[in-house]
Amino acid sequence: MQTPLEISFHNVPPSRRIEDSIRRRVLKLERIYQRLVGCRVSVEALHRQHRTGNVLSVHVEMFVPGGTLAISREPHYVRERRNRPTIEASLRDAFRAAEARLKAFKEQQRGNTKLHTPLFEGRVSQIFRDRDFGYIRTDSGAQLYFHRNSLMDGGFDALKPGEPVNYMESVGETGPAAAKVWVGPDNRLD
Repeated sequence: MQTPLEISFHNVPPSRRIEDSIRRRVLKLERIYQRLVGCRVSVEALHRQHRTGNVLSVHVEMFVPGGTLAISREPHYVRERRNRPTIEASLRDAFRAAEARLKAFKEQQRGNTKLHTPLFEGRVSQIFRDRDFGYIRTDSGAQLYFHRNSLMDGGFDALKPGEPVNYMESVGETGPAAAKVWVGPDNRLD
C-alpha cells in the first residue's frame, strides 16, 4: 500500500491482539488486489449492553485507484447480537464483506476492457422460407447470409424483402454472416 494502514478505536480500549488481527486481514486484502492504495479500519462499540454483550461495529475503507470502497458491518438484529457478540466475529464478517467487494471491484475493472460487436443496419434482400435462411443487403451493397435462428425476436416467417433490419456481423463457416438480427432500424442493444 502507498499509505500506511490506519486503525482507530471508538468507545473500545485499544488492543494489540485486535490490531494484529486487523493487520493480517489487511495483508490478505493486499494479496487479493495488489493496487490497493490504502486502508482505514475503525472498531466501535455502539452501546454498553450488559445482557447481550457489547456490540462492536467494524468499518473498513479501502482506497483504490480512482475511488474508495467502504464496508460497514453493524449487527442490527437481536439474534445477531446474541449469537456473535465477539470482536473476532465482527472482524471476520466485515473483512469477508471487504474481500467480496474488492473481488467484485477487480472483476468490474477487468470487464471495462470488453469490446462490443458493432450493430449495423441493412435490408432483407432475399428470403428462403423452405430452407430457413435469407440474405441481408448491407450499406456497402454486399450480401450477408443469416439463418432463421439468427433472428432475435422470432418472426422469420413474417419477414419480407426490403424490410429494414439491424444485425451483428460474424464470420461463419463460408464467410461473413449475420450472427444476430433484429427487425426494424430502431431496435438497438441496450
